[in-house]
Amino acid sequence: MPSPVTPLRRALALAVGLLAAAGAAADLAVAVRSAQGEPVADAVVALVPLDRPAPPPAGAAGEIVQQHEEFTTYVTVVQAGTRVVFPNRDTVQHHVYSLSKAKRFELPLYNPGQAESFVFDVSGTVTLGCNIHDWMLAYLVVVPTPHFAKTDAQGAAQVAAPAGRYRLELWHPRLGAAVTQEVALTGAAPLTREFSLTLKPDRRIRRGGAGKSGGY
Repeated sequence: MPSPVTPLRRALALAVGLLAAAGAAADLAVAVRSAQGEPVADAVVALVPLDRPAPPPAGAAGEIVQQHEEFTTYVTVVQAGTRVVFPNRDTVQHHVYSLSKAKRFELPLYNPGQAESFVFDVSGTVTLGCNIHDWMLAYLVVVPTPHFAKTDAQGAAQVAAPAGRYRLELWHPRLGAAVTQEVALTGAAPLTREFSLTLKPDRRIRRGGAGKSGGY
């Protein structure tokens, strides 16, 4: 009797189909679900080369916007050495800051129309906040590789990379510790991986002081 097709396997099949249509030589398709079987968006998947040095950043800058008194996007991924711009597209001031080990910085009394930038040259997770609007929260994930992706609303992600051995790193804001494993891309067919994650409650502050648990 054939095995039932679960939502996780459907997402994985879709990711593999997209990779095949793109004609990529060596690829990884990932599907991520919560322990309750729900798709997990905003999970970062990175492939760190084990057989060769990682190529340098391509040169394109990243961007994290302040608009409608929120950060956009909630999770941003860049390679170490990338410059990230922080444009204020609101009509009010912000006070953007991070106390994270990977990058400590501050943009006090940051006026509408300003667009300061920083180079993020150390791998790690940079947690962003605003001292004026305490519900504003975002994450900048700095990875030591150009081979990365972020899961979509269906919990699916695709990463293209040359054939070889890699350390797969999987991160999410509500995951206690990153998941790592060694994988090998051969180029013969897309490699698939499924993950079921036990996530911490979502403690993001909502406007008006209300908290929220769950979400994935």
